[in-house]
Amino acid sequence: MGSCLTKIEREEMVTRCRGRKRYMKTFVKARQALSSSHTMYLRSLKATGSALLQFATAETPLHHPITPPQPPPQPPLRQPHQPPMSPTSWATSTTVSSSAIRPPPPPPPPQGSWDFWDPFMPASSPAATEDDWEETTATLSEVPMTPVSEAPVPAAEMAVVVSAKSKDLVEIIKELDEYFLRAAGSGNQLSFLLEVPSFSFSDQRSTGKVYGYGKSFSPLLWTWGSSSSKLDGLGKFNEEVLHNNLNGSHCSTVERLYAWEKKLYLEVKNAETLKMEHEKRMKQLRRLEMKRADYIKTEKAKKEVEKLESRMMVASQGIETTSTEIIKLRESELYPQLVELVKGFMCMWRSMYECHQVQMHIVQQLKYLNTTPSNNPTSEIHRQSTLQLELEVQQWHVSFCNIVKAQREYIQSLSGWLRLSLFQFNDTSVPKTKQDSAIYSLCEEWHLAIDHAPDKVASEGINSLLTVIHGIVVQQAEEHKQKKKSESVFKEFEKKTSELRALESKFGPFSMPDSSGAKNPVGDKRAKVAILRAKSEDERAKYEKAVSVTRSMTLNNLQMGLPHVFQAVTGFANVWMHAFESVYNQGKAIDELHNVKMILPR
Repeated sequence: MGSCLTKIEREEMVTRCRGRKRYMKTFVKARQALSSSHTMYLRSLKATGSALLQFATAETPLHHPITPPQPPPQPPLRQPHQPPMSPTSWATSTTVSSSAIRPPPPPPPPQGSWDFWDPFMPASSPAATEDDWEETTATLSEVPMTPVSEAPVPAAEMAVVVSAKSKDLVEIIKELDEYFLRAAGSGNQLSFLLEVPSFSFSDQRSTGKVYGYGKSFSPLLWTWGSSSSKLDGLGKFNEEVLHNNLNGSHCSTVERLYAWEKKLYLEVKNAETLKMEHEKRMKQLRRLEMKRADYIKTEKAKKEVEKLESRMMVASQGIETTSTEIIKLRESELYPQLVELVKGFMCMWRSMYECHQVQMHIVQQLKYLNTTPSNNPTSEIHRQSTLQLELEVQQWHVSFCNIVKAQREYIQSLSGWLRLSLFQFNDTSVPKTKQDSAIYSLCEEWHLAIDHAPDKVASEGINSLLTVIHGIVVQQAEEHKQKKKSESVFKEFEKKTSELRALESKFGPFSMPDSSGAKNPVGDKRAKVAILRAKSEDERAKYEKAVSVTRSMTLNNLQMGLPHVFQAVTGFANVWMHAFESVYNQGKAIDELHNVKMILPR
């Protein structure tokens, strides 16, 4: 029995169906992983911006803006009624290298720090008047984006508005936070397409301490809205799961495909078992006929063969029906859903690119902050906010890696399933539908785009920001340690000083040793106090130096780390935006070509 089952499992058709089932099972899990990783990435963007703002609020009293030198006068462009330019005009080259994606630096502002034009707001903002603003223009790039029917053709230049008012650290970071929120919001439509599972999320920044330190978010409590299809016993399926459309949702389509694939695998396996049994019975019948065996015995063998042939026909029809259902789901539901997902990713990464590009310009304002080290010590609130920032940037890094990994696994499992599923189960020549080539081409292009994504560059960029923030954490800890040491020595100095005053009250301040050679308690105590005074002053000087180093390191690390990370994620978003545009446009081109062929005379 065991050898027979092994032989059946090795049959090509059974092997292919088993592979299809495994790929689809992986695809079900990959869809769930993609949905959850998408949610966590959007959450990490929001949390990083919020943590940066909390950190800057604690740091702002310690750094102040300076007025940069006056540049040569620029001709003003006063066009208050000119409409804002399309945000899609912000495009750079798809080159992965950081030097290629760096936009030209803006000219120095006339007074104060830069305040860049907000492409998401109307041109005439009530927050500013003509007397408060001066305008100048800088060309970002003249590389147009791949045209998409849903998007207008981008312009080549963008107006940059310069504020006459200087900004401090918290104002700069507040602008960054706003674009973190907008970047996260750009994924809302895709969240709907991915059917993000319902979850309970509680923001406990004001209360409760998680992770062992600081004020932090509470863990996410996930409640999945659906579960994988289950077998109701061997070979028996829950037909409600197989046929329930659930409004054609992607989750429902994928899970029903998996249920049909499991059913198909058992049907093919059963058909191969019947085929082997039929071959065995036919050999027995031929032997009986050759030996001219007893008529009754021969007829009985014939009926067994006929019975098996009837069962084989039923099994073949079952396979055909199941295959038709799979093809129907693949063509009528899965393919349109994949096209919408590609479009959703394209739109999301286009918005991400625009937001990160604005952030890349905003952080240039950090260079105009006062770099003179301050003597203000790091508070406990500031230490906790720095630890929180380190935690959130670390989560940003992890969630970025996860979202890329999840999308790779999603498209890899889907492509593997398609390679095995696009074939016929019988010898009947059935013409392939246009979706056969369209869905395969779409997924192959998608697969190539994901494989060539420069995720390592962006991952290293986020990790570099994590490194500089960790450096601030370490320096703050060193400052705190030196503070405790300085306070300890000072307390000891005060204690010995108090003892000296008590001795001076008892023996007099100018007591001298007597002729017997006894020790002078006042003189000995005074010498110890002098030593402690010097030590206390030395430790105090070390502490003040540590404070100065912390202040200087904090600003320097932000000036170094923030531009680098936004340059990296802007480049990544730019490449992925163009990649998904290419996949989407190619899919549309295939559909249009098929429609043209349909109307041409044969």
